Amino acid sequence: MGAPTKVLMTADAVGGVWTYALDLAAGLRRDGVETVLAALGPAMSDAQRAAAGAIPGLQLVETGLPLDWTADSAAEITEAGRAVAALATAYGCDLVHLNSPALAAEARFPCPVIAVCHSCVATWWDAVRGTELPDDFAWRADLVRAGYAASDLLLAPSAAFARATADAYGLSEPPRVVHNGRAARPPVAAPDSTEPFVLTAGRLWDDGKNVSTLDRVAARLSAPVVAAGPPVGPNGAAIALHHAKALGHVDADTLDRLFGARPVFASLALYEPFGLAALEAAQAGCPLVLSDIPTFRELWDGAAVLVNPADEDRAAAILGALLGDADERDRLGRAAAERARSYTAESMVAGVLDAYRDLLGQTDPMTAAA
Repeated sequence: MGAPTKVLMTADAVGGVWTYALDLAAGLRRDGVETVLAALGPAMSDAQRAAAGAIPGLQLVETGLPLDWTADSAAEITEAGRAVAALATAYGCDLVHLNSPALAAEARFPCPVIAVCHSCVATWWDAVRGTELPDDFAWRADLVRAGYAASDLLLAPSAAFARATADAYGLSEPPRVVHNGRAARPPVAAPDSTEPFVLTAGRLWDDGKNVSTLDRVAARLSAPVVAAGPPVGPNGAAIALHHAKALGHVDADTLDRLFGARPVFASLALYEPFGLAALEAAQAGCPLVLSDIPTFRELWDGAAVLVNPADEDRAAAILGALLGDADERDRLGRAAAERARSYTAESMVAGVLDAYRDLLGQTDPMTAAA
């Protein structure tokens, strides 16, 4: 059996999974695969709805179902899983692609299930807190573990996160790795003249992004540090910035213009399963200063400056030196752009399609490697 003809894919509009899902759906369409996109979690914006509508053949279903990391109880997630399974039946899908693996914990799907390990509470807690999981996280991790066991094939966006997932959940084998990719945006002309600055982008409210450390570093720099992204999350987490300039949520065009100025892109994240913002910055030719964590070492070693995310002195020294050295910023920007060519939407789609074909080609999908 070859590739599926219609895939039910879940996504949420909160973070990078939304971008991943749209890029993947657009690529799958070019290969003859239709996507029914089931949106979970908080309501999407008009811009997100329009972006989904611009993909030929994509069927968007706004479910209003909860996310595993914002739900109040396990029952909400198991009921959401059953609702997603019912959608797969109603739309006649021949494969389900879960970007929220916990949905598979107790649901019975009418076709094979691939689950993507984008992130989870257990690996987040280990990287950010490093202590025993609290009760409110433990039951969520149990659902994820059950979802992994019930899925026919697991994927992860980086080898580092595949290993972390296998360790956290006692998997006999790590998930199959398909690096995330990003569809390149049209180039934006750099301003005729601009003073150098530092940019970070993403879910500022997420402690895993460690934006509070970058905010303290900003007080020691002579150039601005600009932070693009929401300061408050759907789970109530929030951050107040005291030294960096907070832009709040920005649309894709505004972010493109920021990248077009070729700032130094900085992420001192403690937890990053892949890091789409760093990839987007690299595609625009921005020099990268990233935390020295396994994921960023795997993806960017040799094409970025890596720094211990707990070492504020070193981070301030590196950023300060780069801000004063245009030639080094240019060299690092070219190195980042060259590495970014390894992480395209086309390569991501090809890897996912290979996984689809391998799964559907098995005589008994329930024996798929996980």
